Amino acid sequence: MTDLSDPATFRVELRKWLDDNDLTPTDDHSLAAHLAQFFRVQRALYDAGWGRYGWPEAAGGLGGPALLRAIVGEEVVGRRLAEPGPYSMLEVLAPTMIDYATPELAAEMLPKLLSGEEQWCQGFSEPGSGSDLASLSTRAVPRGDQWIVNGQKVWTSFAQFSKRCILLARTGDANTPAHQAITAFFVDVDTLGITVRPLHTMHGVDEFCEVYFDDVAIDGSRLLGAPGDGWKLAMDLLPYERSTCFWQRIAYLYSRFDALIDDVKGVGQAADADMGAAYLALHTLRCRSRDTQLRLAEGQKLGPDTSIDKVLLADAEQRLYDTVRDLLPGTIELDDTAWRTEYLYSRAATIYGGTAEVQRNIIARRLLDLGKE
Repeated sequence: MTDLSDPATFRVELRKWLDDNDLTPTDDHSLAAHLAQFFRVQRALYDAGWGRYGWPEAAGGLGGPALLRAIVGEEVVGRRLAEPGPYSMLEVLAPTMIDYATPELAAEMLPKLLSGEEQWCQGFSEPGSGSDLASLSTRAVPRGDQWIVNGQKVWTSFAQFSKRCILLARTGDANTPAHQAITAFFVDVDTLGITVRPLHTMHGVDEFCEVYFDDVAIDGSRLLGAPGDGWKLAMDLLPYERSTCFWQRIAYLYSRFDALIDDVKGVGQAADADMGAAYLALHTLRCRSRDTQLRLAEGQKLGPDTSIDKVLLADAEQRLYDTVRDLLPGTIELDDTAWRTEYLYSRAATIYGGTAEVQRNIIARRLLDLGKE
């Protein structure tokens, strides 16, 4: 019986299980292969119980603190058995479903996500409203027992591989305050009227998609919360995005730092300062994220303070890959390697999950009480 009361013992037992079970990925580094590998790992973890710890029993889990999920993610991603991107959707969307879906819907759907049977996506950002969600224009209009949705979403990660989408749409009239006029829905991506178009990005991975909704009918039982609860759901979701799933991305960045150490051996002492600065940024991020994990494990409600985690993550990620560029001349510019792809992706670290400017404004206004100017 796994000891859920002692995270250190839990980690030791998990490491032994991972050592004994070969989940090594293939040499195929395409996005489709990464998703297939993630599903494979999730299935194995779920069947063995590891992927169910830290989740409530009512949603198909085995109980225990959320910290156990962070440990599983850290060990799996740190070993490069799965990429952090798909894992982040799990850690962002599953808690949201638990908090806002009806118990019956959560009990039906969560095991499909936890076991790797399904991938889900998050339909928030739009061409004219990214970090400013209150300005979204996708609209849902009630019709009998259904809602009819029209609009467009963009930067929707993994939509082309997803079975479901947690969608935000405007439902209030012109007199409804913006923050009270947004409703959340749980949508089947294969519903008639939904079109998914992958976007080709400069780093060569079509992770993001445009998603179009043309007279899409959604049953009223698929609301998450009540009409008008969408803004609250989004504000509750974002701290999840910056807590447990950050723990996994930090493990990934540490693994890349170790790879960089191997690649720069023999470069000389001039590299020491650059490597030291990159390590300090990573370690500062990890210490901050550790505090966030512990607060989450204690049942505390995360809030605007997680914007600090987001700023530190963006700084650490970009500093690491800037160090690669500086210490391995020509690698980013000339060589078709993982370093080049990851360097290009790191440029988005100050954009995805909320821009650095928005995060600093949140810190200034809501944590430091500096006002709007």
